[in-house]
Amino acid sequence: MMTSEMKVRNFSVYGLVFVLSLCAFACKERQRALSTATTHPAMEMDPASAIDLDVVREPQGHYVLKTTGTDPYVYLTPLARSIGDGAQVLTFEYRASAPLNHIQVFFAGPVSEQRSIKIKDVVAASDWRTFSIDLGDQIEKFSWGNAGDTLRIDFGQRADVDIEIRRMGMRKRNKEEHKLALARAEFRRNDRQWNDNLAGYLQYEYPDRVSSVEVTAGRIRIEGVSMLGDGFLAEITPYDELTEMNAFPKGVRIEEGAFSVELERYVEYDGFRYDRALSKWAIVDAKRPKTGLRSHARHADRITPKHDTQPAVLAGRKGLGGFAQNRGFTNDLDELDITSVTVNIALTNMMHLREQPHTFPHVYNGKAYYVDQEYVSQLDRTFRETASRDIVVAAIILVEEASKAADPEMGALLEHAHFSGDGAFFTMPRLDRAASVHAYAAMLDFLASRYTRADSRYGRIHKWILHNEIDIGFEWTNMGENRPMHVYLDAYHKSMRLCHAIARSYDAHAEVMASFTHSWAEPDNPRGYATLDMIEGLLAYSRAEGDFPWGLACHPYPQDIQEPKTWQDERAVHHMRTPLVTFKNLEVLDAWIKQPENKFKKSVKRTLWLSENGTNSRTYSDQDLREQAAGFAYAWKQFKHLDGIDALQWHNWIDGRFEFGLRIGLRRFPDDEQQPGGRKPVWYLYQAAGTDREDEVFAPYKSVIGIDSWDEVMRGVAR
Repeated sequence: MMTSEMKVRNFSVYGLVFVLSLCAFACKERQRALSTATTHPAMEMDPASAIDLDVVREPQGHYVLKTTGTDPYVYLTPLARSIGDGAQVLTFEYRASAPLNHIQVFFAGPVSEQRSIKIKDVVAASDWRTFSIDLGDQIEKFSWGNAGDTLRIDFGQRADVDIEIRRMGMRKRNKEEHKLALARAEFRRNDRQWNDNLAGYLQYEYPDRVSSVEVTAGRIRIEGVSMLGDGFLAEITPYDELTEMNAFPKGVRIEEGAFSVELERYVEYDGFRYDRALSKWAIVDAKRPKTGLRSHARHADRITPKHDTQPAVLAGRKGLGGFAQNRGFTNDLDELDITSVTVNIALTNMMHLREQPHTFPHVYNGKAYYVDQEYVSQLDRTFRETASRDIVVAAIILVEEASKAADPEMGALLEHAHFSGDGAFFTMPRLDRAASVHAYAAMLDFLASRYTRADSRYGRIHKWILHNEIDIGFEWTNMGENRPMHVYLDAYHKSMRLCHAIARSYDAHAEVMASFTHSWAEPDNPRGYATLDMIEGLLAYSRAEGDFPWGLACHPYPQDIQEPKTWQDERAVHHMRTPLVTFKNLEVLDAWIKQPENKFKKSVKRTLWLSENGTNSRTYSDQDLREQAAGFAYAWKQFKHLDGIDALQWHNWIDGRFEFGLRIGLRRFPDDEQQPGGRKPVWYLYQAAGTDREDEVFAPYKSVIGIDSWDEVMRGVAR
């Protein structure tokens, strides 16, 4: 059958080692000299290659460095010969006048975050310290270490740091490093097996079937058909791993044939009062539970809501991304005829485990958590602003790493066990233990109970965008490096189903949406996974475990987010397996969402929002502003004809200093010296879009694009 012999506890043991090692470690002993006999070969810096860094080479490989900017790095000289077998650890002695937030090693070329490894928080040292970083995994992955290969070393992000480096070279792993490397290899093997188990489970045709799960205020009814005389209806909580379970302690026996089982909705599990609406249910052979899975598991199909709410109705298709009342310029909601917005909510900034002076309690299933009053008051102001205009709102649910949480103890409950941290902005929520599931559910329960009331007293959330750009999850929804796709997607799907169950417990019309970049069918996506593979994976879960009305929140930025001339995007083609979907080929999304096999229960079109997208102005020069506006005009003239796409939310609404140097907003930087928050030309196009002034305002931008008619932007989609 599809169940593996592998035990879940192996993942926690090896995973802990994996997280602690981070493929590297830094030795802290003072005055430990490297033996030249074990350092092979020696490594040299190329001072001429240094950026934001002064490098002086003194005799016998001693280097004196001074950082002069915020991105200091230097290349090493190319290898004269292969490093040979066993030389896997880069090591050197250093002294530093101040701490370095990281040392990062890039395997050139090409230079990219995906071809690097980083050690964070390198301490200052007045005496010589040894720094070692195990490159063995990356050497194997990138086939690095041949004659002519080189490394780039980045020394943090601080200027005016004095650093000395000596005795730099490659050496073999010591016993501790070798042990950690074996643990990492074992973790990867287990991960691959787990991935295969999940893929097999989704594709397998089981003899039995759970056909319906209905949840009412206090009861839960499960129906299905079992062909086995000694069957067992197993309950699988979010913190269980179905394909890795050797026993099923929760559930009830069932008879052969059609069955209908009714149970209490709330039970005591693992020290918590638990809501069975979060569980899924499968049939197991009671005599052979280890290998006796006889059906796919099924989630709740219907949940009786606590509130009598009305469905969201979009009055138009123009929206704003990253809306918050405290950003000002709220008159844009009226002047731009905005009918939808997205609002970022970082859960770990909102809630505490223990009472604080600025908190109030929220009791979830008998346990009190404490909500930050100031954070929620700002959400109230934002959602009241949108509710007063009948604007449809999607909350983007984000989870920050524990060190950035308002309450690090609460953050530790939600930070994924394999969160790697390096280069990651957010974490996948941790759902492999009861306390973490309870805390995550409590946060979502608070939001749903407050923002789906029938009277909209505090405003309204209509849709729930789960996390951010999961196809490059290492950066935006991190649960470790290079996790196999099905392992990653299973964690994401759990988060989606948990949010759906809680939101639907209050609002019968709530929708959960999955977030993706402009990647589509990109083969071997160097930043993560192909979007289309992940979406087809979600469809496979819907077929196996019961469909629910999830939607898509896509980010079809231009191929180069800096470049507004999206009509030049070479990798965005008009084909259903295009590598990218950008503002150039939105027809692909429209065609995909309308295909019957992709619809909810094969009949209802799923919601599709372009929930984060825009064109950039490199500067505020007239030409750059014209090109930004032309990029939007090109996109809008397609979008207006594509009724499979429900709405577009412009991001970022206002230029932000935190956006990696982009000027992607409809308005200038709020602190711009010439026109603080000033309207850019694209603002006026956005205002005119969809009105009787559209053609007049858009007309001057045809020459920027190089077309005579707007009909030229529309093309068919090849299958």
